[in-house]
Amino acid sequence: MRIFDCTTFYDENFILDVRFNILDPFVDKFVICESAFSHSGKKKKFNFDISKFEKFKHKIIYLKIDHEPNNLIYNLSNNKGIREDKANARINAIKRIAYQRNFLKEGISDASKDDLIFYSDNDEIPKLNDANLSTATNKLIFFKQKLFYYKFNLFCDRYDWYGSKACKKKDLIDFEWLRNTKTKKYNFFRLDTFFSKTKYMDVKIVKDGGWHFSQLKKIDDIYAKLTNSEDHQEFKEAGKKISDIEDLVKRKVILYDHKAKSSDFKFGQEFKLETISLENMPKYIQDNKEQFKDWLET
Repeated sequence: MRIFDCTTFYDENFILDVRFNILDPFVDKFVICESAFSHSGKKKKFNFDISKFEKFKHKIIYLKIDHEPNNLIYNLSNNKGIREDKANARINAIKRIAYQRNFLKEGISDASKDDLIFYSDNDEIPKLNDANLSTATNKLIFFKQKLFYYKFNLFCDRYDWYGSKACKKKDLIDFEWLRNTKTKKYNFFRLDTFFSKTKYMDVKIVKDGGWHFSQLKKIDDIYAKLTNSEDHQEFKEAGKKISDIEDLVKRKVILYDHKAKSSDFKFGQEFKLETISLENMPKYIQDNKEQFKDWLET
């Protein structure tokens, strides 16, 4: 059984290098997919440079998308031609995200039916050394991960994060399906599991499942991400500025409530971060703490 670690990419070279180094002892192939378009549809350059990852070059499968999905929704305007309204802009962003994820399937054509296929965002890193994957017979494997913010060891204890998910190739419908499966194990008496494509009984949950290193970026880069992505429209609508991010980082407070159902409450609550010991970090970070000193809270 081989392991294919699959993720989408925008410009996150720093965290991708960390990911490669942590997972290298366990992963057979790293599949990376990058689009020439942002989630909002803006044309962008390709940022992945395989020459920066010579150590892992023999394992990397790099996919490039040079076109838009063919199912985007536009409004017709008499004078301005084709355009997006606000609602369709969000729908189209979701379609672009799904298309980029599902394009990863082009990178696993060489996988056998029993090879294990992982999907994560690139800052969600599964802990594989104690996962006992070789004996897993479940349809799905979920990794319960700890959430960190701004620095490797600034911990948010408010959420259980289920980012990394895996299944055998023979069970994979597509990567959007894998990402959106419900992150719990349903009981056998739940009849809806027999008809649902997101609810499953046959699930293995790895409780010590790794790390989600969120917003490991400079303040300018965090602001650019939040203001340029259709995924984070609430940030702009709430009138937030770069000075607000600076203040939150300084006070060790997360950007927003990830579980809030409404943007009215998303930015209205504050959750403090806790500095934790390096013993909780991946061994690669522990062994290279001097290299990562700017990204470790002391």
